[in-house]
Amino acid sequence: MKKKKIILIAVAVVVVAGVGVWFLKESPAKHKVTYATATVSKGEISNSVTATGTIEPVTEVEVGTQVSGIIDKIYVDYNSTVTQGELLAEMDRVTLQSELASQKATYDGTKAEYEYQKKNYERSKALHDKSLISDTEYEQTLYNYQKAQSAFDSSKASLAKAQRNLSYATITSPINGVVISRAVEAGQTVASGFETPTLFTIAADLTQMQVVADVDEADIGDIIEGQRATFTVDAYPNDTFEGKVTQIRLGDASSSSSSSSSSSTVVTYEVVISAPNPDLKLKPRLTANVTIYTLDKKDVLSVPNKALRFTPEVPLIGKNDIVKDCEGEHKVWTREGTTFTAHPVVVGISNGVSTEIISGVAEGTSIITEATIGVMPGENSQVAVSSEKSSGEKSPFMPTPPGRNKKK
Repeated sequence: MKKKKIILIAVAVVVVAGVGVWFLKESPAKHKVTYATATVSKGEISNSVTATGTIEPVTEVEVGTQVSGIIDKIYVDYNSTVTQGELLAEMDRVTLQSELASQKATYDGTKAEYEYQKKNYERSKALHDKSLISDTEYEQTLYNYQKAQSAFDSSKASLAKAQRNLSYATITSPINGVVISRAVEAGQTVASGFETPTLFTIAADLTQMQVVADVDEADIGDIIEGQRATFTVDAYPNDTFEGKVTQIRLGDASSSSSSSSSSSTVVTYEVVISAPNPDLKLKPRLTANVTIYTLDKKDVLSVPNKALRFTPEVPLIGKNDIVKDCEGEHKVWTREGTTFTAHPVVVGISNGVSTEIISGVAEGTSIITEATIGVMPGENSQVAVSSEKSSGEKSPFMPTPPGRNKKK
Protein backbone atom coordinates (compact mmCIF):
# COMPACT_ATOMS: atom_id res chain seq x y z
CA MET A 1 0.00 0.00 0.00
CA LYS A 2 2.80 2.31 0.91
CA LYS A 3 4.66 1.47 -2.29
CA LYS A 4 1.58 2.22 -4.39
CA LYS A 5 1.23 5.62 -2.76
CA ILE A 6 4.82 6.51 -3.56
CA ILE A 7 4.28 5.54 -7.22
CA LEU A 8 1.19 7.80 -7.47
CA ILE A 9 3.11 10.78 -6.03
CA ALA A 10 5.95 10.25 -8.49
CA VAL A 11 3.53 10.13 -11.42
CA ALA A 12 1.87 13.37 -10.24
CA VAL A 13 5.24 15.12 -10.03
CA VAL A 14 6.14 14.04 -13.56
CA VAL A 15 2.79 15.26 -14.89
CA VAL A 16 3.14 18.68 -13.21
CA ALA A 17 6.71 19.03 -14.50
CA GLY A 18 5.59 18.16 -18.00
CA VAL A 19 2.81 20.75 -17.92
CA GLY A 20 5.26 23.36 -16.70
CA VAL A 21 7.75 22.61 -19.47
CA TRP A 22 5.00 22.76 -22.05
CA PHE A 23 3.76 26.09 -20.68
CA LEU A 24 7.22 27.60 -20.72
CA LYS A 25 7.83 26.43 -24.25
CA GLU A 26 4.47 27.33 -25.67
CA SER A 27 3.37 30.46 -23.80
CA PRO A 28 6.00 32.88 -25.14
CA ALA A 29 4.71 32.33 -28.62
CA LYS A 30 1.21 33.19 -27.46
CA HIS A 31 2.16 36.30 -25.44
CA LYS A 32 1.56 39.72 -26.93
CA VAL A 33 3.45 42.90 -25.88
CA THR A 34 1.52 46.16 -25.98
CA TYR A 35 3.48 49.41 -25.82
CA ALA A 36 2.06 52.62 -24.36
CA THR A 37 3.37 55.80 -25.93
CA ALA A 38 3.34 59.52 -25.29
CA THR A 39 4.12 62.52 -27.45
CA VAL A 40 6.86 64.95 -26.51
CA SER A 41 4.92 68.18 -26.17
CA LYS A 42 5.06 71.60 -24.59
CA GLY A 43 3.19 72.23 -21.39
CA GLU A 44 3.41 73.42 -17.80
CA ILE A 45 5.45 71.79 -15.05
CA SER A 46 4.66 72.91 -11.54
CA ASN A 47 4.85 71.96 -7.91
CA SER A 48 2.73 73.68 -5.32
CA VAL A 49 2.13 74.17 -1.61
CA THR A 50 -1.38 74.62 -0.26
CA ALA A 51 -2.40 76.67 2.75
CA THR A 52 -5.35 78.49 4.26
CA GLY A 53 -5.34 82.23 4.88
CA THR A 54 -7.43 85.32 5.47
CA ILE A 55 -8.17 88.24 3.16
CA GLU A 56 -6.95 91.48 4.76
CA PRO A 57 -6.51 95.09 3.63
CA VAL A 58 -2.91 96.05 2.91
CA THR A 59 -3.16 99.04 5.26
CA GLU A 60 -5.58 98.98 8.15
CA VAL A 61 -5.71 101.57 10.93
CA GLU A 62 -7.59 101.36 14.21
CA VAL A 63 -8.82 104.78 15.30
CA GLY A 64 -9.24 105.28 19.06
CA THR A 65 -9.29 108.00 21.69
CA GLN A 66 -6.84 108.86 24.43
CA VAL A 67 -9.39 110.50 26.71
CA SER A 68 -12.43 109.20 28.54
CA GLY A 69 -15.88 110.60 28.01
CA ILE A 70 -19.21 110.31 26.23
CA ILE A 71 -19.50 110.03 22.45
CA ASP A 72 -21.53 113.10 21.51
CA LYS A 73 -21.82 112.80 17.72
CA ILE A 74 -20.85 110.27 15.03
CA TYR A 75 -20.51 111.45 11.45
CA VAL A 76 -19.62 108.21 9.60
CA ASP A 77 -20.98 104.68 9.36
CA TYR A 78 -19.87 101.31 8.00
CA ASN A 79 -18.52 101.51 4.41
CA SER A 80 -18.20 105.31 4.56
CA THR A 81 -15.42 106.66 2.36
CA VAL A 82 -13.27 109.11 4.31
CA THR A 83 -10.30 111.34 3.62
CA GLN A 84 -7.35 112.15 5.83
CA GLY A 85 -8.34 114.72 8.46
CA GLU A 86 -12.09 114.23 7.95
CA LEU A 87 -14.22 114.46 11.12
CA LEU A 88 -15.40 111.04 12.27
CA ALA A 89 -16.89 111.72 15.70
CA GLU A 90 -16.95 114.21 18.58
CA MET A 91 -16.88 113.55 22.31
CA ASP A 92 -18.62 115.61 24.98
CA ARG A 93 -16.38 118.64 25.68
CA VAL A 94 -17.84 119.99 28.93
CA THR A 95 -15.46 118.20 31.29
CA LEU A 96 -12.46 118.76 29.05
CA GLN A 97 -13.25 122.45 28.62
CA SER A 98 -13.60 122.83 32.39
CA GLU A 99 -10.22 121.20 32.90
CA LEU A 100 -8.74 123.53 30.30
CA ALA A 101 -10.22 126.60 32.00
CA SER A 102 -8.83 125.47 35.36
CA GLN A 103 -5.39 124.94 33.94
CA LYS A 104 -5.54 128.31 32.18
CA ALA A 105 -6.33 130.06 35.46
CA THR A 106 -3.46 128.28 37.20
CA TYR A 107 -1.19 129.20 34.34
CA ASP A 108 -2.12 132.86 34.53
CA GLY A 109 -1.49 132.93 38.29
CA THR A 110 1.89 131.25 38.10
CA LYS A 111 2.87 133.48 35.22
CA ALA A 112 2.11 136.64 37.23
CA GLU A 113 3.99 135.26 40.23
CA TYR A 114 6.92 134.33 38.04
CA GLU A 115 7.12 137.79 36.45
CA TYR A 116 6.95 139.48 39.88
CA GLN A 117 9.65 137.25 41.39
CA LYS A 118 11.81 137.74 38.33
CA LYS A 119 11.73 141.54 38.67
CA ASN A 120 12.31 141.30 42.42
CA TYR A 121 15.29 139.05 41.84
CA GLU A 122 16.77 141.43 39.25
CA ARG A 123 16.50 144.36 41.72
CA SER A 124 18.03 142.34 44.55
CA LYS A 125 20.89 141.23 42.35
CA ALA A 126 21.70 144.82 41.40
CA LEU A 127 21.72 145.89 45.07
CA HIS A 128 23.73 142.83 46.09
CA ASP A 129 26.34 143.59 43.45
CA LYS A 130 26.78 147.03 45.13
CA SER A 131 26.88 145.39 48.59
CA LEU A 132 23.73 147.24 49.63
CA ILE A 133 21.89 144.12 50.82
CA SER A 134 23.04 141.07 52.67
CA ASP A 135 23.73 137.72 51.13
CA THR A 136 20.78 136.26 53.00
CA GLU A 137 18.32 138.71 51.46
CA TYR A 138 19.78 138.08 47.99
CA GLU A 139 19.60 134.31 48.35
CA GLN A 140 15.97 134.55 49.52
CA THR A 141 14.95 136.50 46.40
CA LEU A 142 16.85 134.04 44.22
CA TYR A 143 15.03 131.12 45.85
CA ASN A 144 11.64 132.78 45.38
CA TYR A 145 12.42 133.47 41.73
CA GLN A 146 13.49 129.88 40.99
CA LYS A 147 10.44 128.49 42.79
CA ALA A 148 8.09 130.74 40.81
CA GLN A 149 9.84 129.76 37.58
CA SER A 150 9.36 126.05 38.35
CA ALA A 151 5.66 126.54 39.14
CA PHE A 152 5.21 128.53 35.96
CA ASP A 153 6.86 125.83 33.82
CA SER A 154 4.66 123.15 35.44
CA SER A 155 1.47 125.08 34.83
CA LYS A 156 2.51 125.70 31.24
CA ALA A 157 2.88 121.94 30.69
CA SER A 158 -0.48 121.24 32.38
CA LEU A 159 -2.17 123.81 30.18
CA ALA A 160 -0.68 122.24 27.04
CA LYS A 161 -1.93 118.81 28.18
CA ALA A 162 -5.45 120.15 28.77
CA GLN A 163 -5.45 121.77 25.35
CA ARG A 164 -4.29 118.49 23.75
CA ASN A 165 -6.94 116.47 25.60
CA LEU A 166 -9.60 118.83 24.33
CA SER A 167 -8.34 118.29 20.79
CA TYR A 168 -8.67 114.53 21.31
CA ALA A 169 -12.41 115.07 21.68
CA THR A 170 -12.46 115.71 17.93
CA ILE A 171 -11.76 112.36 16.24
CA THR A 172 -10.53 112.58 12.65
CA SER A 173 -9.38 110.05 10.06
CA PRO A 174 -5.62 109.52 9.90
CA ILE A 175 -5.72 108.17 6.31
CA ASN A 176 -7.78 108.07 3.15
CA GLY A 177 -9.89 104.93 3.09
CA VAL A 178 -13.12 103.15 3.94
CA VAL A 179 -14.64 102.55 7.36
CA ILE A 180 -14.88 98.78 7.74
CA SER A 181 -15.72 98.71 11.44
CA ARG A 182 -17.51 101.00 13.91
CA ALA A 183 -17.43 99.96 17.57
CA VAL A 184 -19.38 102.82 19.26
CA GLU A 185 -22.72 104.57 19.18
CA ALA A 186 -23.68 108.15 20.02
CA GLY A 187 -24.16 108.53 23.78
CA GLN A 188 -21.83 105.65 24.62
CA THR A 189 -19.19 106.22 27.31
CA VAL A 190 -15.64 105.22 26.49
CA ALA A 191 -12.97 104.84 29.13
CA SER A 192 -9.33 105.29 28.19
CA GLY A 193 -7.04 103.28 30.46
CA PHE A 194 -3.92 101.28 29.78
CA GLU A 195 -5.32 100.29 26.36
CA THR A 196 -6.78 102.80 23.92
CA PRO A 197 -10.37 101.82 23.02
CA THR A 198 -10.93 101.28 19.28
CA LEU A 199 -13.77 103.36 17.84
CA PHE A 200 -13.32 102.82 14.10
CA THR A 201 -11.25 100.63 11.78
CA ILE A 202 -10.30 102.17 8.46
CA ALA A 203 -8.87 100.28 5.46
CA ALA A 204 -6.72 102.37 3.16
CA ASP A 205 -7.54 100.91 -0.27
CA LEU A 206 -9.84 97.95 -0.81
CA THR A 207 -8.76 97.61 -4.45
CA GLN A 208 -5.42 96.30 -3.16
CA MET A 209 -5.87 93.46 -0.69
CA GLN A 210 -3.57 90.76 0.63
CA VAL A 211 -3.86 87.18 1.85
CA VAL A 212 -2.08 86.24 5.07
CA ALA A 213 -1.67 82.47 4.80
CA ASP A 214 -0.38 80.05 7.43
CA VAL A 215 2.21 77.77 5.79
CA ASP A 216 3.33 74.62 7.55
CA GLU A 217 6.94 74.45 8.71
CA ALA A 218 7.53 71.45 6.43
CA ASP A 219 6.73 73.60 3.36
CA ILE A 220 8.10 77.01 4.34
CA GLY A 221 11.59 76.17 3.03
CA ASP A 222 10.26 76.04 -0.55
CA ILE A 223 8.59 79.47 -0.37
CA ILE A 224 10.41 82.54 -1.70
CA GLU A 225 9.23 86.06 -2.50
CA GLY A 226 7.90 86.59 -6.01
CA GLN A 227 6.39 83.13 -6.47
CA ARG A 228 3.06 82.91 -8.25
CA ALA A 229 0.04 82.08 -6.14
CA THR A 230 -3.64 81.44 -6.76
CA PHE A 231 -6.48 81.29 -4.29
CA THR A 232 -10.21 80.78 -4.08
CA VAL A 233 -12.84 81.93 -1.61
CA ASP A 234 -16.12 80.25 -0.76
CA ALA A 235 -18.04 83.39 -1.74
CA TYR A 236 -16.99 82.91 -5.39
CA PRO A 237 -16.29 79.19 -5.85
CA ASN A 238 -15.97 79.48 -9.63
CA ASP A 239 -13.41 82.30 -9.56
CA THR A 240 -9.66 81.85 -9.17
CA PHE A 241 -7.72 84.90 -8.02
CA GLU A 242 -4.05 85.53 -8.84
CA GLY A 243 -1.33 86.98 -6.66
CA LYS A 244 2.35 86.83 -5.73
CA VAL A 245 4.24 86.13 -2.54
CA THR A 246 5.30 89.54 -1.20
CA GLN A 247 6.54 88.70 2.30
CA ILE A 248 7.55 85.74 4.45
CA ARG A 249 7.22 86.69 8.10
CA LEU A 250 9.95 85.23 10.29
CA GLY A 251 7.86 84.99 13.43
CA ASP A 252 5.90 81.75 13.61
CA ALA A 253 2.13 81.72 14.04
CA SER A 254 1.91 78.50 16.02
CA SER A 255 -1.45 76.98 16.83
CA SER A 256 -2.25 74.07 19.07
CA SER A 257 -4.66 71.29 18.23
CA SER A 258 -5.75 68.61 20.61
CA SER A 259 -7.77 65.41 20.53
CA SER A 260 -9.33 63.34 23.24
CA SER A 261 -6.13 61.38 23.77
CA SER A 262 -3.24 63.67 22.87
CA SER A 263 -2.26 67.20 21.92
CA SER A 264 0.32 68.55 19.51
CA THR A 265 1.67 71.89 18.41
CA VAL A 266 1.67 72.73 14.71
CA VAL A 267 4.23 75.39 13.75
CA THR A 268 3.20 77.63 10.86
CA TYR A 269 4.61 80.78 9.32
CA GLU A 270 2.67 83.70 7.89
CA VAL A 271 3.15 84.25 4.17
CA VAL A 272 1.71 87.43 2.65
CA ILE A 273 0.31 87.21 -0.88
CA SER A 274 -0.79 90.19 -2.95
CA ALA A 275 -4.44 90.16 -3.98
CA PRO A 276 -5.47 92.80 -6.54
CA ASN A 277 -9.16 93.55 -6.07
CA PRO A 278 -10.31 95.93 -8.83
CA ASP A 279 -13.88 94.56 -8.76
CA LEU A 280 -14.08 94.76 -4.94
CA LYS A 281 -15.18 91.12 -4.82
CA LEU A 282 -12.77 90.28 -2.03
CA LYS A 283 -14.08 91.31 1.35
CA PRO A 284 -11.96 91.66 4.49
CA ARG A 285 -11.80 88.52 6.66
CA LEU A 286 -12.84 86.08 3.91
CA THR A 287 -11.14 82.69 4.18
CA ALA A 288 -8.88 81.90 1.22
CA ASN A 289 -7.67 78.50 0.03
CA VAL A 290 -4.20 79.27 -1.29
CA THR A 291 -1.94 77.45 -3.74
CA ILE A 292 1.65 78.70 -3.94
CA TYR A 293 3.64 77.46 -6.94
CA THR A 294 7.11 76.60 -5.71
CA LEU A 295 8.02 75.20 -9.12
CA ASP A 296 6.43 76.82 -12.11
CA LYS A 297 7.50 76.65 -15.76
CA LYS A 298 5.21 77.15 -18.71
CA ASP A 299 5.57 76.25 -22.40
CA VAL A 300 8.42 73.77 -21.89
CA LEU A 301 8.99 70.40 -23.57
CA SER A 302 8.14 67.60 -21.21
CA VAL A 303 7.69 63.83 -21.06
CA PRO A 304 6.11 61.54 -18.48
CA ASN A 305 8.61 60.43 -15.85
CA LYS A 306 7.96 56.76 -16.59
CA ALA A 307 9.28 57.27 -20.14
CA LEU A 308 12.70 57.98 -18.64
CA ARG A 309 12.54 54.72 -16.69
CA PHE A 310 11.54 52.48 -19.61
CA THR A 311 14.14 50.02 -20.93
CA PRO A 312 13.48 47.41 -23.65
CA GLU A 313 14.63 44.22 -21.98
CA VAL A 314 13.54 40.60 -22.03
CA PRO A 315 10.69 39.62 -21.93
CA LEU A 316 9.56 42.92 -23.50
CA ILE A 317 11.43 42.26 -26.75
CA GLY A 318 11.35 39.29 -29.08
CA LYS A 319 14.10 37.40 -30.90
CA ASN A 320 13.75 39.54 -34.00
CA ASP A 321 13.68 42.92 -32.19
CA ILE A 322 16.69 45.23 -32.60
CA VAL A 323 17.83 47.46 -29.72
CA LYS A 324 19.94 50.51 -30.55
CA ASP A 325 21.15 51.75 -27.19
CA CYS A 326 23.33 54.79 -26.46
CA GLU A 327 25.37 56.36 -23.71
CA GLY A 328 23.63 58.85 -21.47
CA GLU A 329 22.43 59.36 -17.95
CA HIS A 330 18.89 59.98 -19.17
CA LYS A 331 17.32 58.55 -22.31
CA VAL A 332 13.96 57.95 -23.96
CA TRP A 333 13.06 55.24 -26.44
CA THR A 334 11.27 55.24 -29.77
CA ARG A 335 10.11 52.21 -31.76
CA GLU A 336 9.90 51.73 -35.50
CA GLY A 337 8.75 48.30 -36.52
CA THR A 338 10.96 45.93 -34.58
CA THR A 339 13.70 48.48 -33.87
CA PHE A 340 14.01 50.23 -30.50
CA THR A 341 16.17 53.37 -30.57
CA ALA A 342 17.46 55.22 -27.52
CA HIS A 343 17.76 59.02 -27.51
CA PRO A 344 19.99 60.65 -24.88
CA VAL A 345 18.26 63.69 -23.40
CA VAL A 346 19.16 66.55 -21.10
CA VAL A 347 16.49 66.97 -18.46
CA GLY A 348 15.47 69.97 -16.37
CA ILE A 349 12.96 70.31 -13.58
CA SER A 350 10.50 67.64 -12.55
CA ASN A 351 7.33 67.65 -10.50
CA GLY A 352 7.27 63.91 -9.91
CA VAL A 353 4.89 63.24 -12.83
CA SER A 354 6.50 65.02 -15.77
CA THR A 355 10.08 66.07 -16.51
CA GLU A 356 11.32 68.98 -18.60
CA ILE A 357 13.35 68.04 -21.68
CA ILE A 358 16.00 70.62 -22.49
CA SER A 359 17.49 68.85 -25.51
CA GLY A 360 17.85 65.47 -27.17
CA VAL A 361 14.39 64.89 -28.66
CA ALA A 362 12.12 67.02 -30.81
CA GLU A 363 8.59 68.14 -30.09
CA GLY A 364 6.00 65.76 -31.49
CA THR A 365 8.19 62.65 -31.18
CA SER A 366 6.28 59.55 -30.06
CA ILE A 367 8.17 57.82 -27.25
CA ILE A 368 7.52 54.61 -25.31
CA THR A 369 6.40 55.03 -21.72
CA GLU A 370 5.71 51.44 -20.68
CA ALA A 371 4.99 47.93 -21.98
CA THR A 372 2.33 45.40 -21.06
CA ILE A 373 2.59 41.66 -21.69
CA GLY A 374 -0.74 39.92 -22.23
CA VAL A 375 -1.78 36.50 -23.46
CA MET A 376 -3.28 35.96 -26.90
CA PRO A 377 -7.07 35.65 -27.21
CA GLY A 378 -8.38 32.31 -25.98
CA GLU A 379 -6.03 32.06 -23.00
CA ASN A 380 -7.45 31.88 -19.49
CA SER A 381 -5.13 34.39 -17.83
CA GLN A 382 -3.40 37.71 -18.46
CA VAL A 383 -0.29 39.23 -16.91
CA ALA A 384 1.05 42.76 -17.10
CA VAL A 385 4.82 43.26 -17.04
CA SER A 386 6.36 46.75 -17.06
CA SER A 387 9.95 47.74 -17.68
CA GLU A 388 9.92 49.33 -14.23
CA LYS A 389 10.91 46.95 -11.47
CA SER A 390 8.11 46.25 -9.06
CA SER A 391 7.71 43.98 -6.06
CA GLY A 392 4.05 43.54 -6.95
CA GLU A 393 4.45 41.71 -10.29
CA LYS A 394 1.97 38.88 -10.74
CA SER A 395 3.23 35.39 -11.44
CA PRO A 396 1.80 33.74 -14.59
CA PHE A 397 1.32 30.56 -12.54
CA MET A 398 -1.02 32.19 -10.04
CA PRO A 399 -4.71 31.28 -10.41
CA THR A 400 -7.04 33.80 -12.01
CA PRO A 401 -9.38 35.55 -9.54
CA PRO A 402 -13.01 34.40 -9.75
CA GLY A 403 -15.16 36.24 -12.25
CA ARG A 404 -12.33 37.20 -14.65
CA ASN A 405 -12.09 35.88 -18.24
CA LYS A 406 -14.94 33.43 -17.79
CA LYS A 407 -15.75 31.36 -20.81
CA LYS A 408 -19.15 32.10 -22.24
